[in-house]
Amino acid sequence: MAKLFLLRHLKSQWNEENRFAGWTDGPLAKGQEEKAKELALELFKHRIDKIYTSPLFRNMDTVAEIFEYSINKYPFFIHLDQGKMKKWGNCADITANDVPAYVSENLNERYYGKLQGLNKQEIAKKYGEEKVRLWRRVFKDVSIEGESLKDVYKRAVPFYKKYVEKDLKQGKNILLVASHNSLRALIKYIEGISDKNIANVELSFAVLLEYEFNDDVDLISKKYYSQIV
Repeated sequence: MAKLFLLRHLKSQWNEENRFAGWTDGPLAKGQEEKAKELALELFKHRIDKIYTSPLFRNMDTVAEIFEYSINKYPFFIHLDQGKMKKWGNCADITANDVPAYVSENLNERYYGKLQGLNKQEIAKKYGEEKVRLWRRVFKDVSIEGESLKDVYKRAVPFYKKYVEKDLKQGKNILLVASHNSLRALIKYIEGISDKNIANVELSFAVLLEYEFNDDVDLISKKYYSQIV
């Protein structure tokens, strides 16, 4: 048996300002420490063997914030896609007890094109709430010069199949920290959600999902920790 934990990042400053963040980097919003602590207390009831995240700061810093509460038990380091290795966290030396964290742009949020940085409410007034809802939620519609969820699916799911499923087959417990739409793409694949119904799937900030798989990576059970959002 293996477990996969999907975690949407803590709220960022642009999330708080109701702006389209997309691939734009920015800091986490102030006052996220308590949620990070709650997540750490829940996550580290389990063994975590490996972490995957994206290079967007809000995702990487969410990992760092969580591990700040458990660094003595779970030191970790980060391995970049380019093959370079650098320490991440408070570890003086990399040991067999460390938890490796891998970073890939395939797990990035949707690229929102011309919408990036703009206020969502103002865009809804300009283009209409229904049009913006389609841009943000349905599988195939594309925002202004940006990606659709289908585009995100095409990069996130192959990455998941190549790396994460391989780990799960080996019985490893995986923590994957990413953004809203990269997680929605993975949930669509894992749960077999239709193109139509994926529009109804939304994740709050810092929501944690737990999936359990058998040795063939067939889904056995799922659990949403909505109480920590």
